[in-house]
Amino acid sequence: MDIYLPIAELSMNIFLLTAMGGAVGFISGLFGVGGGFLLTPLLIFSGIPSAVAVATVSSQIVASSASGTFVYVRKKLVDFKLGGFLLASGIVGSAGGVWLFSLLRSLGQLDLVLALCYVVFLGTIGGLMLAESVAAMVRSRRGQPAPARRPGQHNWIHGLPLKVRFRRSRLYVSAIPVVGLGIAIGFLGALLGIGGGFIMVPALIYLLRVPTSIVVGTTLMQTFGTMAFATVMQAGTNHTVDAILGLALMVGGVIGAQFGAQVGQRLRGETLRALLGLLVLMVGIRFAVNLVLTPGEAFSVTTMSGEGL
Repeated sequence: MDIYLPIAELSMNIFLLTAMGGAVGFISGLFGVGGGFLLTPLLIFSGIPSAVAVATVSSQIVASSASGTFVYVRKKLVDFKLGGFLLASGIVGSAGGVWLFSLLRSLGQLDLVLALCYVVFLGTIGGLMLAESVAAMVRSRRGQPAPARRPGQHNWIHGLPLKVRFRRSRLYVSAIPVVGLGIAIGFLGALLGIGGGFIMVPALIYLLRVPTSIVVGTTLMQTFGTMAFATVMQAGTNHTVDAILGLALMVGGVIGAQFGAQVGQRLRGETLRALLGLLVLMVGIRFAVNLVLTPGEAFSVTTMSGEGL
């Protein structure tokens, strides 16, 4: 059954949209990511205009991440203080991302910038995550212990000033990298239509040394808040949020996230990281292929509107 999407200005099957939302919601709950890195490309590949896909996916991420957050809150696996720092800084970054989104759209360069950003970020981060997690799995199978850190050994981040204690995460670290990470994720989330969890999760684990059991729930909390802000900004500034498309994706996303969160508790950390890294890498490769393939039509005709036309 097809429904008409007024902002996207095309018709799509309602069951297909709901299924897409459910699949990505499952991934959101499983890995602790917003799922936008997968859903936004899926919509673009399905024919949805990129501006509408980015803005509307933000609303779906809000629903799926909220659903997943509640699961982890009940399990007491959320660091609210750390999440609060990430959320406040993420809102600042989201405002900057929406501004740049509007600028690129007015210049007609949004599609190209989105594709290049997806190739660079997804390819790099997906490859690094996959390599690290596979190495960890190989060590585990061989019975080799994970490389142990000596007492008192820290990376350069732990030497920064303005330290804050996050008791739930058993972490005492400078607020500077925490705020910087939140701003960066908020900016990329608003610009690319992604929750940013595929960046946030490894950053919290490897840079800040947050326990893996706390990372997923805390990331979902930050994703929920920043993407809710980005959705409101996109709707008010660019008018590219398709409510009907967003609702169809939300219904499937909320249901899928519940199942994903339950399954995620049963898998080993290195297995989760390997699967997430593989997914991220595959989406990045898909965008790279699209950039080098010759399009079916050498030219396209669009209607432009504006002052003086």
